[in-house]
Amino acid sequence: MTYTENDNGTYVVFVPEGKFNLVTAPLMKDRIDELLKDGKANVVVDLHAVDFIDSSGLGALIGGLKGARQQGGDLRIADAADQVRAVLKLTNLDRILTPFATVEEATNGW
Repeated sequence: MTYTENDNGTYVVFVPEGKFNLVTAPLMKDRIDELLKDGKANVVVDLHAVDFIDSSGLGALIGGLKGARQQGGDLRIADAADQVRAVLKLTNLDRILTPFATVEEATNGW
């Protein structure tokens, strides 16, 4: 998993890879929590390289969203693969975590 901050520091982009599950989700959640503590409340999770997500991955995203919003920011997802979009739709989480087509779309307005 990699993450980068944009030039003016208004948002951070995370790029998890492979499976976003019980093994990888806690690491992602910990990194998001660290950023929130540092005042970085706008986060985009670029899911183009994620080929599988389970309830742990969804929980990390929802936890990050909650933390970001408590800090006055937001967590947005971008470029989700078919399996990820299907899981979001089946769980109705696509209503809370609106998937954006690209990172650029997700960061629009920040």
